[in-house]
Amino acid sequence: MRTVLLIDDEKTILEAMGYSLSKAGYTVFSAANGKEGLAFLDSQPVDAVVTDIIMPEKEGLETIIEIRRKWPDLPIVAISGGGRTRQLHFLEMSRDFGANEIMQKPFKPSQLIESLNRLLDAGHDSLPA
Repeated sequence: MRTVLLIDDEKTILEAMGYSLSKAGYTVFSAANGKEGLAFLDSQPVDAVVTDIIMPEKEGLETIIEIRRKWPDLPIVAISGGGRTRQLHFLEMSRDFGANEIMQKPFKPSQLIESLNRLLDAGHDSLPA
């Protein structure tokens, strides 16, 4: 069974993504920010990470940088709605920091599932050039 770590400071989004991914056959773990997510990854390997970009404690770009340093082949999907200011350039920047794919909120659960399946079926070689 494939495992995924969801990192997002919005509890309702974590729950919705978790429910959809669980129904699709994933084992889902969650963290409320990058700091929690990185601590989880230190103790438990997963097949992929989905991380929000704008969060308290440790935001998504920092989280992606640290994941790439420690787990260079771990597939990462970066997500964001742009926060209160709706600034989406951080989402685009996440590709430069190592996100394999990006998704703008709101997105359909099926889009996230397709994205994760594509990354995992590709054998983790979808890293940006």
